[in-house]
Amino acid sequence: MLSRSIVVQSLRSIRDRFFDTRRQRNEQSDGQGPDNDVTGPSLDNLPVDMQFLIMTFLSPQDLCRLGGTSTYWRSMVRDPVLWKYFLLRDMPLWQSVDHLSVPQVKLTGSAVLDDSEMQLDYMAEYLRVCPACRNQWRHQPRVFESVTSFFQSLVPVSEPQFAMFGPGLEQLEISLMNTIMCSSHVLPVAGPPQRQIDGIGSGISFKYKDQHRFNIATLYSTNRSARERARLEHLSLRSKLFVYEEDSESNIPLSINPMFNQVCQAVNGFIFVVNAETERGTDRGWEEESAQIRVILDPAVGAVSRPILLLSCVSRETADRHRIPCVTIAHQLQLSSLTNPWMLQDTAAETLTGLLDGIDWLLRHSGVKL
Repeated sequence: MLSRSIVVQSLRSIRDRFFDTRRQRNEQSDGQGPDNDVTGPSLDNLPVDMQFLIMTFLSPQDLCRLGGTSTYWRSMVRDPVLWKYFLLRDMPLWQSVDHLSVPQVKLTGSAVLDDSEMQLDYMAEYLRVCPACRNQWRHQPRVFESVTSFFQSLVPVSEPQFAMFGPGLEQLEISLMNTIMCSSHVLPVAGPPQRQIDGIGSGISFKYKDQHRFNIATLYSTNRSARERARLEHLSLRSKLFVYEEDSESNIPLSINPMFNQVCQAVNGFIFVVNAETERGTDRGWEEESAQIRVILDPAVGAVSRPILLLSCVSRETADRHRIPCVTIAHQLQLSSLTNPWMLQDTAAETLTGLLDGIDWLLRHSGVKL
């Protein structure tokens, strides 16, 4: 996180340059410059640290309006250090991120901007990825998105199927799937569980907004007793969904287990449940999970356009229980390199907060007209 003093220092240098230039211009025009840079009661006359404090309370839209009031404020509001500060401050608080809004910036705050960072318009980047701004252009699709939606509408998906997997299904104290099954007020069950898939999963039909049916095939890593033992003893399991290198202790998968090829080829998209609890540690399993996502999205298995919804899941949301920010998870899983549409959404297994937002996105990107 950038310190406030660094931002104030950057703003002060902008202020000094601005009024030095104004003074020189005035001296050249009439031979006399004003005794004071700014006079009278005005926002311009406040100390820079007070101006910065005021800006920290403004919304992105209000900051842009402030920048349009004068040349001085345009210079101040356009400061890249200021917007890098806002990005690093606000990114951990965002509850979702997707393939169109993932921040293309470093997640650490250095004291100065290096050459590569100076080429980045931090203000434009913030306005592009900030959820408050994103909601305004979300319903204004770009041309290529409109074309994609048109072609999808020609092949309507009446009852899409999704495959759900991931460590967040198994490692949390509260089972996300059990909560979904018992929360008819959130997602009513529209059909009984279908046949078991080799004892590690089954298909269930749900109804969204009382009109759209969709199926979820839940794919666990192994049988229930082995999963529960691994959760209690904090063991790392090799998932039966994947094939691994022979005579290797690595849990990095090489490909999908052939017995699940048919299931993965038939689905319209995927749901990957991430363990977002801070107790999991910062490094544990990220490489393995990233590899699982890439194997399941291999073009040899199905169309590259199939979306994947990632649920950044914790057992419960409490004041003293923290979660890993979704932008950090997106960075750890290297989601920005995926070619498939994706969305990462904060979710709580106990209350299912955020789940409907994720399902809504998944259905839309699977060709369902909502």
